Amino acid sequence: MTSPAFLLGVLFFGHMCTDIVQGSLPALLPFLKDRFDLSYAAAGSLLMAAHMTSSVIQPLFGYVTDRHPLPVLLALGCLVSGVGIALVPFSPSFGWLVAFVMFTGLGTAAFHPEGFKATACIVSERRATGMSFFSVGGNLGIAVGSPLAIFLVSRHGLRGASVLLLPAAAAALIFLPVLPAIRRRIHSVSAAPQANAMSDVKKPLYAVSLLILIVVMRSWTQLGLATYIPFLYKEKLASDPAYVATLLFLFFGAGTVGTLLGGPLADRFGHRRLLFVSTALQVPLLFVFLWSSGWLVFVMAALLGCTIVSTFAVTIVMAQEMFPRRMATASGAIAGFAIGTGGVGVTLLGVVADHYGVGAATHLINLLPATGAILALLLPLPWKTGDENGRGISRAEARAEVSSAAPPAS
Repeated sequence: MTSPAFLLGVLFFGHMCTDIVQGSLPALLPFLKDRFDLSYAAAGSLLMAAHMTSSVIQPLFGYVTDRHPLPVLLALGCLVSGVGIALVPFSPSFGWLVAFVMFTGLGTAAFHPEGFKATACIVSERRATGMSFFSVGGNLGIAVGSPLAIFLVSRHGLRGASVLLLPAAAAALIFLPVLPAIRRRIHSVSAAPQANAMSDVKKPLYAVSLLILIVVMRSWTQLGLATYIPFLYKEKLASDPAYVATLLFLFFGAGTVGTLLGGPLADRFGHRRLLFVSTALQVPLLFVFLWSSGWLVFVMAALLGCTIVSTFAVTIVMAQEMFPRRMATASGAIAGFAIGTGGVGVTLLGVVADHYGVGAATHLINLLPATGAILALLLPLPWKTGDENGRGISRAEARAEVSSAAPPAS
């Protein structure tokens, strides 16, 4: 029961259960706003607290696990995030609410760097495709988290959100028997020589800085929409919770399709090319979504979710392949610092919403993917998984190029 496919399946399940918690937070904000009588900016600060916790700590977890692999963090991360969300409904004050929300971020910070590194070690060929499969678990978790939270709270009150502890605890238990096998996989890959076919990436620190900025724009776009969709349809949320739950499910759930498509397309056509096209497409899609009504709202929500998330696994792989000996740290920088700053974006949008209304804040979001597309054009080439024209090549082809380019042994 320790085949690569089985281990990847366990990682998939753990990622899904951990991110159910992350996906539930935006859907809980309208209920928490009413209970604690918060402004939009204060409500957004709750997400900032959760995401900043994971963003600050996640690269540190990555740095530690690159030096000393700690697969046990996979189980602990799931459990901590579940306990944190279970405590949120019982917060006696706003201060305790912030503390419990930050506790969920700690679980996210512990799980993700080791999860991304373990996946990279288990799937060595066509890494973007393998990383896409692992990432789909997170996409499903986020997609399920929002409607599940709305369902539980609408049926059982805010305390119903405590049920979200159950899937997180189940994932923690499932990880326990496979942790030794995951550790062996990580050790075997870490001890092997690294094939580095495209080590001549120009200005790698400049490149990874641009990549982080692009992911920040993507994160602000996704989390901003996830946060303000319930506020845009607040009347519907009160009269027909299923309407908003369905809208959020389509927005997040379509990210699963986007992730499944994004990895293979990046392996085929090049990471940089997919990153630019996907980001640029978000501009017209978001414009149409904000002016849509009726059934078109659901269609555009799904198309937006698919496009935004399609590059998630790709950006993780790009960072890992620039720093092959620091895969967990690189993953933490992208999935932690860059994505975690989405909470900052939501808070800033909350200030706009308080002064000019929710509609103005959501229309402002369209500037983010436009900026991301411009930054994608500035990324230097070549990439390790693409030639100078941006054509995708496999890792096996990359190694072959290294072998053919190496001087003959004397």
